[in-house]
Amino acid sequence: MKSSAPTSDAPPLLEFKDVDTYYGELHVLKKVNYEIRAGEIVCLLGGNASGKSTTMKTVLGIVQPTRGTVTYDGIDISNLRTAERVKRGIAPVPEARRLFPKMTVFENLEMGAFTRNDSAGIAEDLERVYALFPRVKERRSQLAGTLSGGEQQMLALGRAIMADPYLVCLDEPSLGLAPMVVQDIFRTIKAINAAGTSVLLVEQNARYALETASRGYVLQTGSIIASGACATLRDDDRVRQAYLGRSAAAARVNL
Repeated sequence: MKSSAPTSDAPPLLEFKDVDTYYGELHVLKKVNYEIRAGEIVCLLGGNASGKSTTMKTVLGIVQPTRGTVTYDGIDISNLRTAERVKRGIAPVPEARRLFPKMTVFENLEMGAFTRNDSAGIAEDLERVYALFPRVKERRSQLAGTLSGGEQQMLALGRAIMADPYLVCLDEPSLGLAPMVVQDIFRTIKAINAAGTSVLLVEQNARYALETASRGYVLQTGSIIASGACATLRDDDRVRQAYLGRSAAAARVNL
């Protein structure tokens, strides 16, 4: 897996600059600014209709900004197609996994490497996926559609690893999973990052997201209302009341 940003220069690996996005007349993202630097895990928190999914689609090129720019390693990628972004090192792990259900686990992993031609590297990353997810290895000949929800999420993460990315973009990885499985998934996210890959984590489970990431942004109705170190966001009353279920003052009383 790639262990650093494409260059060693100063620009962020990924940056939104005053991004406005519309669906028809509906203004979804409103002058959104954020950045991810090489080696970081950055979380994006928000409730339903906050603009999280649109942000992820804008990162991946599924949606293009109406105004503003999306830059990757200092280069404007606002108009690049999704496939080109993947070739440049951005790997998605979509909400609801979006696997190929009638293909085997192994074939799904092969699809993750479709932009690569380095056979030795592909084989090495396949073994890395199997080491991270022994159950994926055990089920490599099984149809992906027959896996449990947790196993499918593991496979989706494995498929992203097979792209040899600089940046993995995870959209709601905890959605619909049992608590024990969620713990395993977030431990794996940390392991992927420890191997040198940057992570954008779009997540409603604020507790896990803030424990996993180093920095975060909070979206509300399309605008960033808070940002900073996750330790700081955990003490922000807006974040606690909206996502953690208690105010900072109450939390201090309970300590």
